[in-house]
Amino acid sequence: MDTLTYPPDTALQTRAINAIRALTIDATEATGDGHPGMPMGAAAMGYTLWTRFLQHNPHNPSWFNRDRFVQSAGHGSMLLYSLLHLTGYDLPMAELKRYRQWGSQTPGHPEYGHTPGVETTTGPLGQGVSTAVGMALAEAHLAARFNRPGFDIIDHYTYVIASDGDLMEGVSAEASSLAGHLGLGKLIVLYDDNQITIDGKTEITFTEDVLKRYQAYGWHTERVEDGNDVAAIMAALERAKVDPRPSLIAVRTVIGYGSPNKAGSSAAHGSVLGAEEAKRTKDHLGIDWPAFSVPEDVLAHYQEAVTAGAAAEQRWQERLAAYQAAHPELAAELQRTMAGEVPEVHDLLPRFEVGGKDATRNSSHQVLNAIAGRVKELVGGSADLAGSNKTTLKGVAFMQRGHYAGRNIHFGVREHGMGAIANGLALHGGVIPYVATFLIFSDYLRPSLRLAALMGIKVIYLFTHDSIGLGGDGPTHQPIEHLMSLRAIPNLLLLRPADANETTQAWEVAVKQQGGPVVLALSRQDLPHLAIPQGAVVKGAYVLSESSGPLRLVLVATGSEVSLALAAQAALTQGGIGTRVVSMPSWELFDRQEAAYRDAVLPQGVPRLALEAGATLGWYKYLGATGSVIGVDRFGASAPGEEVMARYGFNVESVVQAAKQLLINC
Repeated sequence: MDTLTYPPDTALQTRAINAIRALTIDATEATGDGHPGMPMGAAAMGYTLWTRFLQHNPHNPSWFNRDRFVQSAGHGSMLLYSLLHLTGYDLPMAELKRYRQWGSQTPGHPEYGHTPGVETTTGPLGQGVSTAVGMALAEAHLAARFNRPGFDIIDHYTYVIASDGDLMEGVSAEASSLAGHLGLGKLIVLYDDNQITIDGKTEITFTEDVLKRYQAYGWHTERVEDGNDVAAIMAALERAKVDPRPSLIAVRTVIGYGSPNKAGSSAAHGSVLGAEEAKRTKDHLGIDWPAFSVPEDVLAHYQEAVTAGAAAEQRWQERLAAYQAAHPELAAELQRTMAGEVPEVHDLLPRFEVGGKDATRNSSHQVLNAIAGRVKELVGGSADLAGSNKTTLKGVAFMQRGHYAGRNIHFGVREHGMGAIANGLALHGGVIPYVATFLIFSDYLRPSLRLAALMGIKVIYLFTHDSIGLGGDGPTHQPIEHLMSLRAIPNLLLLRPADANETTQAWEVAVKQQGGPVVLALSRQDLPHLAIPQGAVVKGAYVLSESSGPLRLVLVATGSEVSLALAAQAALTQGGIGTRVVSMPSWELFDRQEAAYRDAVLPQGVPRLALEAGATLGWYKYLGATGSVIGVDRFGASAPGEEVMARYGFNVESVVQAAKQLLINC
């Protein structure tokens, strides 16, 4: 691996580290906002990693075999922005001057897809280190799948800088525990152990022995007592690279290092130094160059990364060409997955005969297995509910320590960690992750799911037991507000299929989806197979059953309530009320259709009654001022599923009564 010239002149090294501190001070002072303390304390750590270890090409941030770097402590974003600028990424000084300003490439917390070289969006603490576990798992899986003797085509590390706060958060405990179990030896975390949080010293809440905790997880651990000791950090990183376990290196730093009056205190965390203190700090550190500038010798030293990175990628490209000659079919598959090109699956999709009956979680399992043989980048599993969520790929191994070629993953009872790891798998590339739990427990991974939507990455979520219809487990397991709360997340596509055939089409939508995550909300209870038109689900809503007479009412339903709507339609028709049934598996897809199509499905002036076993909030967007909805705005109850549904108004008699009252009111 090419690195910068080492050892540099000691004075040059000191000035190179202080250049990070200077840019941090300049940017935060210019905007009057930000978090200068972490970058100032961790500057030597960042310098050492980026100049001695990180395999990357600043002129091609998407090079597939690059090392991944995750700054989990996203509040210290100026550390990352400084390193990106200094090492030659397309992040000019003008953008550092616009730190945290509208439209800049330097937002307050790093954002994936917004700034060149940012591997994941961080900000919510614990997410970065947990996402990095997914990146390391993707590397291990792809290496096991594609590497051959003499051809280590996939061979890189995932590095993290994490804070005290990151390691306090429960999500990092979940993900780190699984990383230790799996033995992800190419995951290396530098722990910025500055002993300070916003409220004061960590001793007020965080007195555990973090290294012993990580040892118990199965990690290799080390301590570096001086965060400015480049040689000691280098030595610890070298030992971590050869250890077969994931590594946590606790580096004792001083937050706000160099500030005469704020260093080592929480005052340096989230507020600017102030003009006078900034000047004192620069004088104390010997920073004698103008604001928003970098000495020529320092910049030249950092930008050796451009030449080194181009050379490293060129050698990899040559190795890839030799690999293509030796293993042409495998190489073609690798290049397809690296490019994110998903094969066509329509011809693989099963059709379910009308008259049959099954839970959509079961049909989902059949569809998943039907397409997984061709879409070999599908990898995933469940939070200890695989037998219930129906997520296991048949005849395919599970990933375990030292055996990463399998595509099934046991996540354990770790919903939040699972969600973050799925993000890392997706961000790494080369895999399409799917994860599963009960819909009610989507709350446990919601922050990770929200970040997937924010980043626009492809994660497929299978949330089963999607309503009070699950029955006897009762209100703790019966989702009420969850469908609506998920629909409220921007850039998230939610599909709640009505039967096995809608589930088939929903999976096709999910596999083809680009630019964001997908949720499939699936039933525990059996549902009758319906005659679903081809290409119906991709429209979001469609006319499933037309009125046999003059149209007086539209029943709109999702999921398990669609079959109820059909039964109610029959009863209403017998009573002389011409009724249309519209299945609406996805609000988001329906909203994408042209207005003429939407009006054709839900004609103006015709009363609409919606049926969904969940919160009613939001439905009036489609029902208008005269419409009504049968939903659930209170918690559920423990009883057989059919009884619970009936007692909550989900039976033909209740629907017919509500429909007639709606027509009277209109």
